[in-house]
Amino acid sequence: MAQASAKPNRNPAPDLVSTEKFNHLESIAVNFSRRDAETTNLVLRTVRCLIADLCEQFKGGHPGSAMGMAAIGVALWKYVMRYSPENPNFFNRDRFVLSNGHTCLWQYTFMHLVGYKSMTLDQLKSYHSTRTDSICPGHPEIEIDGIEVTTGPLGQGIANAVGLAMATKHLAATYNRPGFNLVSNTTWCMVGDACLQEGVALEAISLAGHWKLDNLIVIYDNNQITCDGSVDLANTEDANAKMAASGWEVLEVADGNDNVEAIVAALVAARSSKSGKPVFVNIKTTIGVGSRIAGDARAHGAAFGPQEVANIKETAGFNPENSFVIPDTVYDFFSDVKGHGWQLENDWAELVAAYGEEHLDLASEFALRVKGEFTEDWTQIVPAKENFPATPTASRKSAGLVCNPLAARLKTLMVGTADLTPSVNMVWKGKVDFQHPNLRPSCGITGDYTGRYIHWGVREHAMAAISNGLAAFNKGTILPVTSSFFMFYLYAAPAVRMGALQRLQAIHIATHDSIGTGEDGPTHQPIELAALYRAMPNLLYIRPADSEETAGAFVAALSALDMPTIISLSRQSLPQYPDHSSRDGVLQGAYIFIEQHNADVTLIGVGSEMRFAVRAREILRDRFGLAARIVSFPCQRLFERQPREYKTRVLRYREGIPRVVIEAYAANGWERYADAGYSMSSFGHSLPGEAAYKYFGYEENLIASRISEFVSEVKRSGIDSIRGEFRDLNIRDH
Repeated sequence: MAQASAKPNRNPAPDLVSTEKFNHLESIAVNFSRRDAETTNLVLRTVRCLIADLCEQFKGGHPGSAMGMAAIGVALWKYVMRYSPENPNFFNRDRFVLSNGHTCLWQYTFMHLVGYKSMTLDQLKSYHSTRTDSICPGHPEIEIDGIEVTTGPLGQGIANAVGLAMATKHLAATYNRPGFNLVSNTTWCMVGDACLQEGVALEAISLAGHWKLDNLIVIYDNNQITCDGSVDLANTEDANAKMAASGWEVLEVADGNDNVEAIVAALVAARSSKSGKPVFVNIKTTIGVGSRIAGDARAHGAAFGPQEVANIKETAGFNPENSFVIPDTVYDFFSDVKGHGWQLENDWAELVAAYGEEHLDLASEFALRVKGEFTEDWTQIVPAKENFPATPTASRKSAGLVCNPLAARLKTLMVGTADLTPSVNMVWKGKVDFQHPNLRPSCGITGDYTGRYIHWGVREHAMAAISNGLAAFNKGTILPVTSSFFMFYLYAAPAVRMGALQRLQAIHIATHDSIGTGEDGPTHQPIELAALYRAMPNLLYIRPADSEETAGAFVAALSALDMPTIISLSRQSLPQYPDHSSRDGVLQGAYIFIEQHNADVTLIGVGSEMRFAVRAREILRDRFGLAARIVSFPCQRLFERQPREYKTRVLRYREGIPRVVIEAYAANGWERYADAGYSMSSFGHSLPGEAAYKYFGYEENLIASRISEFVSEVKRSGIDSIRGEFRDLNIRDH
């Protein structure tokens, strides 16, 4: 369009305002005139009254911080951020994350003012309403145009922002060339007092400082209020000193309520900083500014009430009888933002075109990444069944056999571990670490920003939360692969859940997944964790039994473009079943592993415990004269997707024979598929792996004996006698 190619009109105004405090700052890109200052005052009053109205309408919400952050909003959306409201997915846009997501009305309001098409005034009024078509939920959600990530639990957003900044650094190092800064965006993140107390935020802050992510700017809405009262009720640390100690540059703005010019200058200084560090901008604000309870915890999470809303409007110079008022002058104030966005898009498109002429191969690969497509056909990289060892192999090693060649060839994959490189088998030949290029660890392991192997340190929660940011940068551009012991994915669970909620593709490699982990004891032996992840919506929890099934797990994970996957793997060596196991069977969730016509019982084998099902089947036949068939059941969610006829055929629902699941986990959830379980009802024990299994009754003769008794009971009393009463067959005396 003709308008898109026009240069934005940002000529300096003759009545330029400046403050000596910021005279030393370079690259002040914004001309802030007295005319702007007058209009800005109207904008601030309008925004605060609008937020008060929107919360009062349905008697709920979080008005206080949103009102206090109004001047920060003007600085960001009017002057500082580089984005295009009419194309929220413009690839090289600045990313913005609202980590204190309860202040979402603040973000929605400014998105409306600058012209995001879907964020109409009518939509703003849907906040806290019963409307199912509302795009103004109580916390920002990724599905909404202009929202980068879903932020709910505090601390998740800032961790996501670290991932977004990492993505920029990695893509820039990989594809930028002299004169061609294809990827050059800044990540902005808004936090409140609470985010800076959450553990996941502190983990992410530490990593951002370590990696020197100088394209990340965190803005601290410092109002010193949380739900319970003032921050010093539970927290008296020096936030600036903490951030500086974590490797951040710190800037401050004393008046964040009204001094837009000072905020703009600080944010521009942050973006142009030469410190080589991420920047923390501490901006002092007043929660509920303009109300009679300003600075009080009562302004945090409740509507003000009609009388106080009227007072806020009167104080602001508005008619208290009128609601949801936005003067045309306010819209006009933001009217140039669309033009700046068009110009950014046009300039970038021209840059990409010129890049393609000089760097043809890189440009082709970059185009695939922008479209969210893999750089190679990964189906040709996954090893064939005949290439796997026939001897007993730990499935964590099987995962390495599958993942390492994928990581070596697929530029999309960024693989890392929470300080368990020797254990998780995720290192491939020739890997480069994601690391600041000037860092020289004493261990000698170096890297640069092109690297795709990530040392997360002992930070499982941040590993998963930051990976959500990597995945959200542009869907499909980066596929994060994390790894740790399965038990430690309990630490990571909140972030894994947020990834599932946002439909972000990630692969989590969870090793040491059973009591077979052994000597580390019950603290490291997951019993209940599989039940959590099997219940979690929009997540694949896959527990393969051997190398072939592990390959199937990766095929499923790579195909699951809209959900994360946990691949649950053993420390101990497992028998291989080349005559029975099937990667295609894994994709169906469960499949017939060993068929037996005229069977007396169906054994459901899962993961590491498949070997007990196979051995028990032989003993049932040889010692008890019972015919058993075996179903492998690596993934409940994939099985639920199958047609009823398939599920009936696999589990023989209509044939009147009992089904027994064998797994060294809590049995919760298996009631949907089995009549009985040989499972765990206690925590584990500190013993060598095989001894632990024996201690808890996982011995094929005992298992077969208990199953034989159960089958005999069914034959005596009929299948209906047990239906509806899930039976625990692993009854122990200790």
